[in-house]
Amino acid sequence: MIEPLVSSKWLYDNLNDPDLIVLDASTSSNKAGVKSAFRDQKIPHSRPFNIKENFSKKDSPFPNTFPLVSQFEEECEKLGISNSSKIVVYDNLGIYTSPRVWWMFKTMGHEQVYVLNGGLPDWIANNYETVQKYESFTQRGDFKAHFHSSSVKDIDFVQSNLVTSSHCLIDVRSKERFLGQVPEPRAGLRSGNIPNSINIPYTEVLENGKYKPKEELKRVFENAQVDDRPITFSCGSGITACIVLLAAEMVLTNSVSVYDGSWTEYGTKMK
Repeated sequence: MIEPLVSSKWLYDNLNDPDLIVLDASTSSNKAGVKSAFRDQKIPHSRPFNIKENFSKKDSPFPNTFPLVSQFEEECEKLGISNSSKIVVYDNLGIYTSPRVWWMFKTMGHEQVYVLNGGLPDWIANNYETVQKYESFTQRGDFKAHFHSSSVKDIDFVQSNLVTSSHCLIDVRSKERFLGQVPEPRAGLRSGNIPNSINIPYTEVLENGKYKPKEELKRVFENAQVDDRPITFSCGSGITACIVLLAAEMVLTNSVSVYDGSWTEYGTKMK
């Protein structure tokens, strides 16, 4: 069990720690169509973590693909991140993209990384100061990754798992998308789900933009009849999968991973 979350009060109390780096993982838009009321506000000392432009594989035909180790290291160093850095990630929707960034750092072997529970909305609800601009800095970091390849699954693994059932596959898209009752938000992408996968919509682990208490998170997985096999999480493109993965990390002992191509890849390639 780990404690990946920090509160707004904790962040406020530690904001001047010289080893602390605050990353804003907010995006200008998302496929869920969720919008933030705080688009132009930032937590003091924040630095921008741009998933799509800087931390996704450049030549991938699919969105948000996990970057090369060398690319991740280079972009982290540009942000002034080192292996000694304590990282807190937030987004302006409460909990949306921040767990993806947390998972990326964990996959790259960085242990001192945390998600701000409730994100920017909770920070503002606690009447803490916001600013209009990101922190300016000049010192380059010296981040070096220790890549855990088992945390990232590809379509070949998912195909083989249809036969072996070695992993439990959890799809965190909405029930309607999972059942193919509504069109996918990406034009031309067929509806449906990966055979033998379980549906736990990411909204089931959240309440008012924050993670539910641990006892309630446990019930979510119990109600879905998740067993003790390793779990691979999937969604549309690998972002919201990490929301439920982080919840699992807090209350389960199963090893966890992400099918990075998720339904965008599977629905495209497997007709």
